[in-house]
Amino acid sequence: MVLFSLERVVPLPVGLAWHRLTDWPRHADVVPLTRITVRTPPPNHEGTLFVARSGLGSLSFDDPMEVVDWRPPTDTAPGLCRLAKRGAFVTGWAEIEVRPYGADGGTSCVVWREDLRVRRLPAICDRPLGWLARRMFGRAMDGLLAVR
Repeated sequence: MVLFSLERVVPLPVGLAWHRLTDWPRHADVVPLTRITVRTPPPNHEGTLFVARSGLGSLSFDDPMEVVDWRPPTDTAPGLCRLAKRGAFVTGWAEIEVRPYGADGGTSCVVWREDLRVRRLPAICDRPLGWLARRMFGRAMDGLLAVR
């Protein structure tokens, strides 16, 4: 099991940061060798299902996820989305939290928490998996939040 948290302060309003992080197909733009298929009709909500398919050819695997908590940001509360990973290979959960940062209204603090488990992977692999996951998810987060 690998548990990690990433935090970024970005010059984006809360609503825009939330939208960029919860636009599931966009994740394929920043995660190499990955396709995203959303299996439920929009808009996102509790119960939304999507699958990230990663890899090449026979070395690919599906990472099915379900939105189990969906609370978009409001004027008085941060946004929180919790995903349950339902795969045969990758399990665990992820949370995305977006809240205002500072008084200007144009800056957000984003926290991505993840509990990542890979079935049949021995505990001795947790440390390198954690390093790799923090790097990969950090780059994805930076790509999704990049100011253009």
